[in-house]
Amino acid sequence: MKKLIYPLIVVLNAVPSLILAQNVPLVSKKQNTNANVAALYGKITDVKGKLLEGVTVYIVDLKLGTTTNSMGKYQFYNLPSGNYLVEVKSIGYKSVSQNIVLSNQSTHDFQLIESFTEVGDVVVTGVSKATLIKRDPVPIVTVSHDYLTTNLYTNAIDAIAKIPGVRAVTTGPNVSKPFIRGLGYNRILSLYDGVRQEGQQWGDEHGIEVDQYGVDKIEIIKGPASLSYGSDALAGVVNLIPKQPAPEGKTIGDVVLDYQTNNKFIGGSAMLGSTQNGFEWMGRISHKQATNYQNKYDGRVFGTAFNETDASASIGLHRKWGYSHMNFILFDDLQEIPDGSRDSASYRFTRQITEIDTARQIVSDADLKSYKIEKIHQHVQHYRVYWNNNIVVGNGNHLSVNFGYQHSIRREYSHPILFTIPGLYLQLTSFTYDLKYSFREFNNWNITTGINGMYQQNTSSNGTDFIIPNYHQFDIGPFITAKKSYGKLDIAAGARFDIRSFKNDAMYTTANPVTGFDMPVYGQDTVGATNVFANYSKTFSGFSGSLGFTYNFSEKFSMKANIGRGFRAPNISEISANGVHPGTNFYQIGNADFKPEFNLQEDIGFVYSSKYITAEASLFTNYINNYIYNQKLLSYTGADSVTSVNAPQTFKFQSSRANLYGGEISLDVHPIKVLHFENSLSIVYGDNKGIKGAKAVADSEKYLPFIPPVHGMSELRFDFNAKNAHFIKGFVKVQAEYYATQNRVYTAYNTETVTPGYTLFNAGFGGTFTNKLNKPVFSVYIMGNNLFDVAYQDHLSRLKYFTSYPNPTTGVNGIYNMGRNISLKINFPLSF
Repeated sequence: MKKLIYPLIVVLNAVPSLILAQNVPLVSKKQNTNANVAALYGKITDVKGKLLEGVTVYIVDLKLGTTTNSMGKYQFYNLPSGNYLVEVKSIGYKSVSQNIVLSNQSTHDFQLIESFTEVGDVVVTGVSKATLIKRDPVPIVTVSHDYLTTNLYTNAIDAIAKIPGVRAVTTGPNVSKPFIRGLGYNRILSLYDGVRQEGQQWGDEHGIEVDQYGVDKIEIIKGPASLSYGSDALAGVVNLIPKQPAPEGKTIGDVVLDYQTNNKFIGGSAMLGSTQNGFEWMGRISHKQATNYQNKYDGRVFGTAFNETDASASIGLHRKWGYSHMNFILFDDLQEIPDGSRDSASYRFTRQITEIDTARQIVSDADLKSYKIEKIHQHVQHYRVYWNNNIVVGNGNHLSVNFGYQHSIRREYSHPILFTIPGLYLQLTSFTYDLKYSFREFNNWNITTGINGMYQQNTSSNGTDFIIPNYHQFDIGPFITAKKSYGKLDIAAGARFDIRSFKNDAMYTTANPVTGFDMPVYGQDTVGATNVFANYSKTFSGFSGSLGFTYNFSEKFSMKANIGRGFRAPNISEISANGVHPGTNFYQIGNADFKPEFNLQEDIGFVYSSKYITAEASLFTNYINNYIYNQKLLSYTGADSVTSVNAPQTFKFQSSRANLYGGEISLDVHPIKVLHFENSLSIVYGDNKGIKGAKAVADSEKYLPFIPPVHGMSELRFDFNAKNAHFIKGFVKVQAEYYATQNRVYTAYNTETVTPGYTLFNAGFGGTFTNKLNKPVFSVYIMGNNLFDVAYQDHLSRLKYFTSYPNPTTGVNGIYNMGRNISLKINFPLSF
């Protein structure tokens, strides 16, 4: 992989000088004579007729953008003809999105209105073509680049954990997995630039292998209404969208420097990209590292340091037939995972120093503050190559062809003496394919049909601990979606059928005569060996469907409703797990008799938007058959399954019926343009309905585990510009986050405990400094989370259950979340 990437980066770095040396014109203004080749140009003004410079004009489905010149004019040439959604954006104005039929020579002028609110988001996830959210029946939200820039977070998933209906299960500050309306793990499909992310999602402490600095926008689908992706999208989709190509004739880039006080986080990223005469390239390199985070009761939490380096490169070509993009991504993370072990006398954190772990060493203050990664840690590497193509077929039909290759290597080093030998060593290779054919719009019909899936092979036999067996699987799923517009009414429907062929191999182990650790044996050596895993082969299949509508009563008021059926095949851990997971200190047991999960989710939502107020309300109910969850086991004596301080807890997957229900409410008040008072409330309840025909569930089991508590958020933000002081896009904001007590917990067998409620206060300040020509020079953001240093435990933090002894000050078990954290971020934009 390195032999392929490094020469490519060298070539990309040479591209700008080669193009400039040839003095290639930005666009050709030659009259188009081909009926299938279009041009689009025009001017953009405000309501007073003032010509607006620097306005972004973006043709979403073609991934083509440009900006207006000093005369307010924009232009595109050599476009494929057809009907496209054109998005126009400028700071301080309400975005405009309009479907435009592109023909030989198309002229279209736009007029922008100064904006108090912004509700005209365009989405591409789970739809046949770029669509306005308010005209899409699917419950979907977007997270903008501005939101990502002006909030404090430590990884890409942590960035969305405050969005209504979205949370994250965490194992420290750099390991987060998305939860949507109470569901996570393999029930959520994570995408990067529309390509599914595959990296051992079944693991509790396995985060999403994505560079947080490379994410420019995030789209989140709540529920199974999207039919474009197949199994694992039962609870929803999170699409992490990177920076799009530079506008034609432009070279863009940025340099970001980032520091956070709590864990001495140091981060940085540099990006450069250009588009010249339809040829585009972009490259980015990022790095971040941190020592152990701290709070007022635990001090510094041993085992939470990390060191991550990422790189990406892309090349692409836009022509009259469409576009083709090739992308290369590398992710490399050294990640510690705490075990919560403490010294009984001093309550200080301890480290494992022997294999049998009967005596431990107290961790020094110097080690707690060090950036050095401990011998016991994870090393996660993820390599990704994907090829995106959108080809015009005939007059306005589009063929989308996407292929991806991913190789995920996860090594968990759990041996303190022979520390170069990994305990868990997983190697996952995934080939994904996605073919879609979108028919030209006719009579307001948009129809897309396609087929997608993947082939996977996972090798787990190269370490000394074997929680899952070697396996391979093949997925295939044809689908069709259709949308029809009747003036103010939009109706969308679709259907999909998924097949997953799954097979895992038997495994026998015996002690290695050199190291003493377990090792796999084969053939005649299996005689007398331990049979850890049996051969298993099964084909899972299921039907998914969705039907919904939106109705825009007026420009201010709209509603949407949707009913969707989802399908998810059990994952490898749920089926076959049988061993200790070093990163969790859990002994996990699977169940080969599990059936696929099927759910039926119903949504209804309302949006009201005026000059001064935006209000949204969304309600849902989600019923799941064969719901799989993790339950702690007891010994035969009725005592806890943990028999000594550092022994692994034992968990086994169970299956039941489940009902989740709740909703989200938001109210944004804008009494004047510069003042924003934004509020939201998220509620989700999860009930365990038991097995059909069996006796009623006990009170200790009547709630589902890992359901987020009621979550409220209020933010007061003041936006301002001080052009005379060369300071623009300024803001000052304060936030209050409220989390209710979560007492609807799965208490059976001490699986879960009540989590007290708490309130956190955050604040931020920032803006952009300009030069004498009013061009941006650099941006500065100072932000703080948990300003009053509240000691709290998030209900979805796995560290809540990592403990040896109760805290002597509070009497509470488990590790607390991060205390006060202040960040300084500086961004130097580049544009040529």
